[in-house]
Amino acid sequence: MANRILVVDDEKLIVKGLRFSLEQEGMEVDCAYDGQEAIDLAKRGEYDLILLDVMLPVFDGFEVCQQIREFSDVPIIMITAKSDDMDKILGLDMGADDYVTKPFNILEVKARIKAIIRRNAKKAKAAEQKNVLKVKGLTMDKESRRVWSGEKELNLTGKEFDLLELLLTNPGKVYSREKLLNIVWGYEYPGDVRTVDVHVRRLREKVEANPSDPQYVYTKWGVGYFFKG
Repeated sequence: MANRILVVDDEKLIVKGLRFSLEQEGMEVDCAYDGQEAIDLAKRGEYDLILLDVMLPVFDGFEVCQQIREFSDVPIIMITAKSDDMDKILGLDMGADDYVTKPFNILEVKARIKAIIRRNAKKAKAAEQKNVLKVKGLTMDKESRRVWSGEKELNLTGKEFDLLELLLTNPGKVYSREKLLNIVWGYEYPGDVRTVDVHVRRLREKVEANPSDPQYVYTKWGVGYFFKG
């Protein structure tokens, strides 16, 4: 999928040159020529990066950056015609990720855009991997709260999911029934430890091929339960 870039500058020749150069790299490019238009487009579109000039009509680049940061963490590269370090510092303080100074080398701009997009892609992939756990045929997506055994999705209740998530993310750690009751149900829960036993039994019926000979959720007799990865 092509990366989407929003180029914001009131100098149409600069916008035209940037758009042509970025499209040559296979990127999709939208353009805005004042601060308000930039904010409106940023709210409507899902961009991989915004290239934002400081000197703009309606709202300047600093104001645009500040407003965008109220609803999006899209990477922003500020473009300034000044070499004043205070402009660069102010842009970074407003939430910009990088800056370039006019007159700029288009090759440098493209290199910075690609570097930031690569870095963000790696972060997104790492975050996704952190949310998805795979152990011995079980797959858990913590963000969507879904669990699969092989290709089959398991229909877990909220508490069954919470119980499995706690055990799965702490393999080998034995939790007493009292500890599980307090963590999963809360200290104010009026029930007793038999609630835990019932939920473990139901959980095993869903995740284990043979609930009487579990391969995931084990019992430590006289102590509690643990997950074996």
